[in-house]
Amino acid sequence: MKAMILAAGKGTRVRPLTYDLPKPMIPILGKPVMAYLIEHLHKYGVTEIMVNVSYLHEKIEEYFGEGHQYDVQIGYSFEGYTTDDGDVVPQPLGSAGGMKKIQEFGGFFDDTTIVLCGDALIDLDIKSALFEHRRKGALASVITKEVPWDKVSNYGVVVADSNGRITEFQEKPGQQEAKSNFVSTGIYIFEPEVIDLIPSGQTFDIGSQLFPLLAEKGMPFYAQTRNYNWIDIGSVTDYWETCQSVLMGEVAHLHMPGIQINDGLWVGLNTSIDWEGTTIEGPVYIGSGTRIEAGVHIVGPTWIGHGSHICAGARVVRSVLFEYTRVLPNVSLNEMIVFKDYSVDRAGEMKHVSETDPDSWANARDRRSKRRTEHHNELTDKRIRT
Repeated sequence: MKAMILAAGKGTRVRPLTYDLPKPMIPILGKPVMAYLIEHLHKYGVTEIMVNVSYLHEKIEEYFGEGHQYDVQIGYSFEGYTTDDGDVVPQPLGSAGGMKKIQEFGGFFDDTTIVLCGDALIDLDIKSALFEHRRKGALASVITKEVPWDKVSNYGVVVADSNGRITEFQEKPGQQEAKSNFVSTGIYIFEPEVIDLIPSGQTFDIGSQLFPLLAEKGMPFYAQTRNYNWIDIGSVTDYWETCQSVLMGEVAHLHMPGIQINDGLWVGLNTSIDWEGTTIEGPVYIGSGTRIEAGVHIVGPTWIGHGSHICAGARVVRSVLFEYTRVLPNVSLNEMIVFKDYSVDRAGEMKHVSETDPDSWANARDRRSKRRTEHHNELTDKRIRT
C-alpha cells in the first residue's frame, strides 16, 4: 500500500498562520500536523509517500526531506513554475489533477493508495479500512463522519445506499440542499484505475469533479463510517479549539512534550521563571528558552512557544503564543492566538499589531521591543520611588 498527502493548498481560512506557513506545517504541540500523518502511516507499514506541494513548498521539503528521520520514503511533486526572473509561482492543479501529474511522470500509483489531506489529525485504523475496501471490491472508498446539519456546508456530503455504495456526492452544499449529514473527511482509498479517470493536463478536483464522476458512472464507490478521531483544522477558530483540546489531554494519541515540573505545567529546556508573585494554572506548556518575569499570571490551556518573553505583570489566558513572542508588561491576552505581527481572537477576528495597542506584544528577538520593555520598567520604578 502507498500513500498520497495533499499539501498544495494555500489554507486561506487559517490566515494569518498560513501567511508564513503552508497549512500542513501548522504546529500542534510544537510539531507540524503533517508529521503526525507520516508517523501514523508508518505505524501501519506505509513507507512510500508522495506529497504534492505548491504554496511555500520549500518549507515542507526542507523540514521533511526524503523522510529518512521517519523511516519512510517521501517524494514531492511541485505544482507551479519559475519566471524568467527566478520567482517561484505556485499553480495548484487540484487534488486529482496533482495525482494525475504524478502518475504520468513516473507511474507511482501502481498499487492501492491511501490519500490524506495534509491538514487534519487522525487515528484511523488503516488496516481495518483497507480490509473493508477490499471486501467490498471498491475502486474508491471515502472515510466519512457524521456532522451537525449546520456544518454540512463546510464539507463534501456523501449520499449512500444501505450497503454504503455512494450514489451521489455533493461538494459543500447549503444546509437546505444537503441530502445527508455524512461528510468526507479527506481520507480516501483508491485503486490505480481511479487515476485513469482523471483527465490529463487540466485542473481537476477530487471532491467537486472526480467523486461526482465516479457516482455518475455507477462504479464501485463506497463510503465507510468509522469510529476514530478526526480533527480538521479548517479554520483558525478550529485551530484554537484543537489546541485547547490537545492541551487538555482530550486527544488520546497526543502527549505533552517537555518535562513536567508542577501539576499541569510542562517546560522545555532552559526556561527561566521568576516565581515572585507569579501564578500558573495548568495545563500550560512553556517552550525552551522562554523567560517568565515576576507577577505573571498564566491560565491554561495555554501554549507558549520557544524563545518567548512574558514580561512582568502580564496575564495570558487560554492562548496560543507562537515562538519568540514578547508579551509586554501588564498586558492581558485572553483566548488569543499570537503569530508574529498578528493576533486572532476566539471568534476568528484577525488584527495586525499596528491595529492594536503598540505596547501589547512584539517579536522577542527585536531589540526595539526589548528597549520598550526596559523603558516601561524604568518608568514604573520611577513612579514607585516617587
